[in-house]
Amino acid sequence: MNSFSLDYIDDLYVKYVQDPSSVSETWRQYFEQFFVVGGTTAKPAAKPASSVGAGPQTAMAGAEKSAGNGHVASLVDSASPSAMRNAEEAIWLSRIQDRVNNLVREYRVRGHLTADLDPLGFDRPDRPNLSPEVYGLSDEDLNLPFESMAIENAGGTIKTILKRLQNTYCRSIGAQFMHINRRNIRDWLQRRMETTENRLELSHDVQRRIYVRLADAAIFEEFVRRKFVGAKTFSLEGAESLIPLLDLALEKAGQHNVKEVVMGMAHRGRLNVMANILKKRATNIFWSFDDPTPEMNRGGGDVRYHLGYSSDWKTAAGENIHISLCFNPSHLEFVNTVAQGRTRCKQDRTGDVDRKEVMTILIHGDAAFAGEGVVQETLNLSELPGYRTNGTLHVVINNQVGFTTEPCDGRSTTYATDIAKMLQIPIFHVNGEDPEAVAQVVSLAMDFRKEFHRDVVIDLYAFRRWGHNEGDEPRFTQPRMYAEIDSRATVREQYLGQLLKLGKITSAEAEQIQKERTEKLESEFEATKHETFVPDTQTLAANWSQYFGGSEPTEVTDTTTPIETLSELLDKVTRLPAGFSANKKLKRPMAQKREMAKGTLPLDWASAEAVAFATLLANGHPIRMTGQDCQRGTFSQRHAVLHDTKDGSTYTPLKHLSPDQAPLELYNSPLSEAGVLGFEYGYSLDNPDGLTIWEAQFGDFWNCAQVIVDQFIASAEDKWNRLSGLVMLLPHGFEGQGPEHCSARPERFLAMAAEDNIQVCQPTTPAQYYHLLRRQVIRKWRKPLVILTPKSLLRHPRCVSPLKVLANGSFKKILRDRKVSLADSRRLLVCTGKVYFDLLEAREQRGLDDVAIMRIEQLYPLSTEELIAAFEGYPKGSEIYWVQDEPTNMGAWPYLKLNFGDDLQGVYPLRRVSRVESASPSTGSLAAHKLEQADLINEAFEGL
Repeated sequence: MNSFSLDYIDDLYVKYVQDPSSVSETWRQYFEQFFVVGGTTAKPAAKPASSVGAGPQTAMAGAEKSAGNGHVASLVDSASPSAMRNAEEAIWLSRIQDRVNNLVREYRVRGHLTADLDPLGFDRPDRPNLSPEVYGLSDEDLNLPFESMAIENAGGTIKTILKRLQNTYCRSIGAQFMHINRRNIRDWLQRRMETTENRLELSHDVQRRIYVRLADAAIFEEFVRRKFVGAKTFSLEGAESLIPLLDLALEKAGQHNVKEVVMGMAHRGRLNVMANILKKRATNIFWSFDDPTPEMNRGGGDVRYHLGYSSDWKTAAGENIHISLCFNPSHLEFVNTVAQGRTRCKQDRTGDVDRKEVMTILIHGDAAFAGEGVVQETLNLSELPGYRTNGTLHVVINNQVGFTTEPCDGRSTTYATDIAKMLQIPIFHVNGEDPEAVAQVVSLAMDFRKEFHRDVVIDLYAFRRWGHNEGDEPRFTQPRMYAEIDSRATVREQYLGQLLKLGKITSAEAEQIQKERTEKLESEFEATKHETFVPDTQTLAANWSQYFGGSEPTEVTDTTTPIETLSELLDKVTRLPAGFSANKKLKRPMAQKREMAKGTLPLDWASAEAVAFATLLANGHPIRMTGQDCQRGTFSQRHAVLHDTKDGSTYTPLKHLSPDQAPLELYNSPLSEAGVLGFEYGYSLDNPDGLTIWEAQFGDFWNCAQVIVDQFIASAEDKWNRLSGLVMLLPHGFEGQGPEHCSARPERFLAMAAEDNIQVCQPTTPAQYYHLLRRQVIRKWRKPLVILTPKSLLRHPRCVSPLKVLANGSFKKILRDRKVSLADSRRLLVCTGKVYFDLLEAREQRGLDDVAIMRIEQLYPLSTEELIAAFEGYPKGSEIYWVQDEPTNMGAWPYLKLNFGDDLQGVYPLRRVSRVESASPSTGSLAAHKLEQADLINEAFEGL
C-alpha cells in the first residue's frame, strides 16, 4: 500500500459511511469487518465522529493503537477468519488500485509516444509499453468492476477505463502536459480530454465546413500548379488541414471576444492562407506570378510568398475580427517577436489592459522551430511583464523533414516542439489527416489560452507533397518517404470518403463545391489578362495616415520648448514621494539635477534625456523603452526607476509628471538581442506617434540581432512599404575596454544605408541628443534611427549643454567650430563622436588657434551639398582631414570614401587619419590603446 492507495480507500470509506450501497459488495464487507477487534464489530451508524471524518487510515491507526501493535497486520491477526479474508482482499484490491493508478499516469505521461500521429505511418522509435500485464494486471483483472478516483466519472471495469485512456491519448492526438507544475492546469486538461476521450461531437454543419475548407485549400494549390507550371509557390499540399485549423481557431477567437489577430508565418502555405483565410483576391495573387511591371520594382519589392496582408474575418456568429499577416523575410522564425510586439502595441493602444482582445497566431515549420534560437527567445518573452500578450497560438506545420535534413540530423529531441516544454503549457500533437482530431485540438487549445492566458502549441503532423519547393526533387534524398507520399490520397479525398460513408455529404454536393471553386478561380485568372486590370493595393493603416517615408525633408523641425516648462519638468523627475528611501548615492546627482532645472548648472547627458522624455510624455506621446539594465542604465547614468532601500519597492518619476500625461513603459529586457529588438521593431510598427527605443547594453550587442536589422529595419520600407520610427541606442567609443565593448559597428549600418532608409547619428552634446529624440517623434517623417551614444562622455565635464540651448535650439547635422574661423584655418579636422573631445584637448595643449574642428552629427542621410555648405569659407583646394578612432576598414571612412570620393566635388581633397586596418575593432590592451590613441592625435596635428 502507498499514499495513493490510502487516498483511494479513504474516499471509498467516506462514501460507505454516507451510503453503504454506494460501494461494491467486496468493499462493503471489508468496512463492516474493519473494526472487529476482540470480537466486536463497529457498524457505520455507530462509527465515532472522529473516525468518520478521518477515513479508514485514521481509524486504522486508532485500532492499531488500541490493539497495542503498530501494524495493520495486528488487526488481521486478532480478527475473525471472515474479517481476515476481507482484510486480505482489501489489501489485494489496493494493490490493483496502485497498479491501475501507475498505468493511468503512464498513459498521461507517455501515451503521446504511442499515438497515431504520422500520416505516412512510419514506425516511431522508443514506443513505451503500455500493456496492462507490464503493470501486473492479468486478463482476469481487467474484467473486474472498478472505481478509479484518478479518472473523473470512471466506472465499469478496468478494461473500460484503459479503453478510455487509449482513446484519449493514443489515437490521432498526442498530448504532452504532465511537465506542467500547476496541479489545477493539469486537472483542467485531464478533465477536458478524458471526459470526451479527446473527440468533439461535430455537427453536420461543422463537418461540412471542415470539408469545404479542405477543398478550398486543395483546389487553390492544384489550380496554381496547373496555371503556373514550374513557379515557386511553397505549396501547402500535404498540410491542407492548416486551413480548417485556422478557420476554427478564428471562430473560437470570435467566441472569446477577440477583436484582432496578428499572424506571423514563413512561406510554406502563405499564398493559400492569404487566399482562403485573409481573403486576398486571387486576381492579385495570380497577377504577381506574371510580374508584368518590372520597372516599378527595380531594386525594391519582395517575392510573393514573403508579403503580408490584412483584412477582416466575419465569424459564423457575425463577429468581426481584423487579421494582420506580418511581412516575413526568408529567415523563417525571426518574425515571431515582431508579431508579438505588434500585438502588445495594439493591446496598449486600444486600452486592452487585460490583453484579451488582441492575440497572436504564429505558424512555424518543424525544422525551424527546433533549430532557430529566436524560438526560445520568443517563448521566454511570453511570461515576462514587459512582453506578455496573454497567450499565443503556435501552430507547427510538421513536414517531418527540413530542406533535405532528416529529424535525426536536425534536432536532439523527440519532437520538434520539445523546446516549448520550457513553459508551463500543453503541446498537442495531431495527425493532420484526421481533420476532426484537428478540430478537437483547436477547440481545446483556444479554450486553454482563454482560461489560463498562456501560450499553447499545436504540432500538426503532415508532409510536403512537392519537396522544399515545386522545382525541388525530394526523391534524391527522401526516396522512402516520397514513395509513401506518392501513393497517398489527399486529406480532402480521405475526409470526403469518411463523410460519404456517414451520409453527411453527397457526391453531388462535393462535385458542386469543386465546380464552384474552380470556376471562381478560373474567372479571376482570366480577369488578370485584361488590359484594364489594376491590382489592389494596401495603403498604410489609418493610424499611419499622417506619416510618410521617402526622402528626408529639408525643413528644420521645431523641437523647442519654453524654458519654464523644461525647468518644471526636470525638477519633477527629481522629486520622490514621502517616505521613499532612495539610495544615498543618488542624493548628490538628484540635487545637481535640481540645479540644472534652475539653470545654474549645465545639463549632462542623462538629464537631457530625462527632460526629452518628460516633454514628449507631457505632450501626449507614449514612450516604450527596453534593453538590458536600461532602467538604471548600463553605466549608472539613467536611474529612471528608483528602488527603495528599505522595502525594495520602485518609483518612476517620469510616470508622475501630470495626471493626463502619456504612458511610459520602461523594462529591463532578458539577455536577448534578436528577440527583444524584433519585439520592439514590431511594437514600433503600430506606434507611429510614440517613441519606441531599444538600448543595447554595449553597442556591439546588436551583432546578435543582425537579421532584425538587415531584413526588417533597414529594408522594410523598400520591400514592403512599411514605416517604423524605432530608435536604437548603441553605446560606442574607443576607451581601452577591448574589442567587444568599443564599437557599435557603424560601418555596417552605413553599408546598408541607401535611399534614405535609416538615420545614423552620433550626437556629441546633451542638447543635440535632446533635440534628436524630440525630432524623431515630432516630425512626420518616419525612419528607424540609430544613435551611437557615449560611455565616458556621460560624465565628461565638457559634454554638457545649458538649459537654454535645449529650450531654443534644434538638432544640427553638422556642428561647425565656434572658436576657429574656417577662413583663417590652416587645417580642418572633421570627425564624429568622442574623438572630438580628444582633438579639442590636444589643440588646446598645443596652443593651436588656427585648426578648426568640425563634427558630423548625422552620418546618414548626408548629402554632398550639405557638406559643401558646412565647409564654406575654408580655402578651396585645401586638404580636409577625416579623423576617426576606428581602424581604416571600419567606422565612417569606408562610407565617406565610397560616397564622396577622394575629393569633395573636386574642391576639397579628403585625407584619412585612423588606426590601421584590422580584423578586430580594437586592441585588448589598455596600454596599447593609449599608445594608438596618442599616435592618432599626433598624426591629426602633424606638421603644424
